[in-house]
Amino acid sequence: MTQTAPAPSETAYILEDQVGYLLRLASQRHAAIFQKHAVQNLTPTQFTTLLRVAEQGDVSQNHLGRLAAMDVATIKGVVDRLKAKGLMQSRPDQVDKRRSIISLTDKGADLIDDLKQTGLIITEDTLAPLTAQERRTLANLLRKIS
Repeated sequence: MTQTAPAPSETAYILEDQVGYLLRLASQRHAAIFQKHAVQNLTPTQFTTLLRVAEQGDVSQNHLGRLAAMDVATIKGVVDRLKAKGLMQSRPDQVDKRRSIISLTDKGADLIDDLKQTGLIITEDTLAPLTAQERRTLANLLRKIS
């Protein structure tokens, strides 16, 4: 005899077992660890943006937003704040003057190795309770649902 999943009305809703709740708790823990190791008071979105530009080189602001998984308004604000910190610069695209091309300043480029090292420490601290196999499984499952 095969068992079928219980109907939604038959399933007890226990907050502590819900994926959204658990993801939020994990995210809060990770954010606290990130803040503890923050380089130059960078936020996680600023950190991501700097690393994406370092990987890609000069990039349009619109494309950068897609690479960093941010909408147009969010990436504009992040870039503006990084420009104010002297870590990024922008210039009009020579072909399409409506587009802004974003690049790292020398100061921003000088931070990249530190950011990568700090990122490894943050990841290690975040995943410390897990075995190597659990870490791989978690990463694979998160990729699958993202």
